[in-house]
Amino acid sequence: MQIVRTIGWVLLLFSLLAFSFFNWKPVEVQIWSNLVLETKLPALVVVSFLLGLVPMWLVHRASKWRATRRINALETATNRLATPAPAPAAAARSEGRPRVAALLAAADAEAQVLHVPLLSRGQGGARASVRRHGRAGHHRLLD
Repeated sequence: MQIVRTIGWVLLLFSLLAFSFFNWKPVEVQIWSNLVLETKLPALVVVSFLLGLVPMWLVHRASKWRATRRINALETATNRLATPAPAPAAAARSEGRPRVAALLAAADAEAQVLHVPLLSRGQGGARASVRRHGRAGHHRLLD
């Protein structure tokens, strides 16, 4: 790709030099009624081209910089959300029931990753949560 860009720049420079060689004539540019600028035609063409190119190039660079900053911020936020949070100690909530404690710990870990609030039933400490299965929209209630 670098060779294509180099060839493009060489062709642009060659065409500018050829244009300058064949059109090296003085030109009068009337700016106001009493102010006249006398210059060569290639200089006028190059200055006019740069007056159009430089502002658009600056706008392009600014939008590219803004997009890069936004992409980096979104990637940082995505990476921060993708890392799983450590599961809380579920054994303290349900002593004597190892299977239920394991299910609650798994549901708590998944709920923290998915930001799903857990539902509580009563004062006895029994909890129910929705656990997501492999297919979208299929959930199962765990007791």
